[in-house]
Amino acid sequence: MNIAVIGGGITGLVTAWHLQQRGATAHVYEAGEAGGNMRSRQLPGGYVVELGPNSLQLSPELEQLINGLGLASQIQEPEAVSSRRYVVREGRVRELPAKPQQLLFSGFFSLGAKLSVLRELRRPAQPPDPQETIAHFFRRRFGQEILDYAVNPFVSGIYAGDPARLLVHKTFPQLPALEQAHGSVLRGFAKTMKGAARRRIISLRGGLQALTDALVARLPHLHARTRVEALLPQPDGRYRLRLAGQPALAEIFDAVVLALPAYAAAPLLAPLDAEAGEALAAVHYPPMTAVHTAYDRTAVQHPLNGFGALSPRVEQPVAAGTLWSSSLFPDRAPAGQVLFTSFVGGAQYEALAQLPDEPLLAAVRAEQERLYGLQPGAPARLQHIFRWPRSIPQFDSGILPAHAAADRLEARGLWTVANWRAGVGIPDCLRRAEQVATALTAG
Repeated sequence: MNIAVIGGGITGLVTAWHLQQRGATAHVYEAGEAGGNMRSRQLPGGYVVELGPNSLQLSPELEQLINGLGLASQIQEPEAVSSRRYVVREGRVRELPAKPQQLLFSGFFSLGAKLSVLRELRRPAQPPDPQETIAHFFRRRFGQEILDYAVNPFVSGIYAGDPARLLVHKTFPQLPALEQAHGSVLRGFAKTMKGAARRRIISLRGGLQALTDALVARLPHLHARTRVEALLPQPDGRYRLRLAGQPALAEIFDAVVLALPAYAAAPLLAPLDAEAGEALAAVHYPPMTAVHTAYDRTAVQHPLNGFGALSPRVEQPVAAGTLWSSSLFPDRAPAGQVLFTSFVGGAQYEALAQLPDEPLLAAVRAEQERLYGLQPGAPARLQHIFRWPRSIPQFDSGILPAHAAADRLEARGLWTVANWRAGVGIPDCLRRAEQVATALTAG
């Protein structure tokens, strides 16, 4: 079987690897450098920064991949402080309760919020609504304060999203399912999650790009810097490709896997299915800017004894979230320094992501002085900016027609595996890659 995989990010590379493992020939076409958003950089002075994902949940799919690529010895565990998570409240960085049951005994939430959580056990379930947003779901089940200070910062920091627009059944489908099955989300968690262990968070030594580099080295039919301009359907249902600056390939492909962002897949699909092209082009990708800064440890008062801090919208932050990178992985910065990775932008803060470099750095610095006790005038040992004009696809109402179009196209031998299709998490993408490879090689 001969398969064309268009897109050389992590999902496309893993799809090709699984196809290859199952005896198929997988040709990967990537317009730029393979690796996609998983990019690690070794910067002068001894810094290691991530431009995309900074750590990964060690799901079964990821563990299988790491073992299959011979990278198990490269796994890097974060420091023990990574279990502690912080949220900005009333202008201060405050520790969030680690477990739901601790919520009622901590001082993070008000008495009213705690009572609202308890009342969730008695609130009647409502009929499923495919258009219900995360904000509406949490507001009706747990109240506004939980939405503002627990849900909003998490959704902004992980999904770069706005809970008032993201659909709960597309982002957290297990929550409405628990409500329907048990009449209460909390009751459902108590019955189904008892004893469940939190997945390990890991990185790889030298950065996560080691994962995509290992995949690239094992794919003999990878065509980097090769842009596909058109998909040419054949009378027998198979496809040929036309590449930029080249005549159409003579090679015939039994199926095509699109491992592209929705906006990049749209022009390839539009000549074949105008409705699909329009649906994919409408998927929203807000801008996001990663700001890496480092200072002498003595210049920062906060102990930085955790994973990092998320900032709710009601706090009017500059950075939606900041990782304390050197607290997690001390080798990412020189000894005696602290490294911050701040994420500015997302669906709730699009204008901030587009600030020019100088005012952006100044705004991030002012926030670090206010939240972490950074000494005014202390020199920055590192200032590094990387911009994603289009970052994470938003699972809002606009994703529904895109998913419907993707379902329809599979009957025509056109499969999709990117994060707009599978889910924004790397485990979701790896699971989808394996599922598609299995479906294509079955029988």
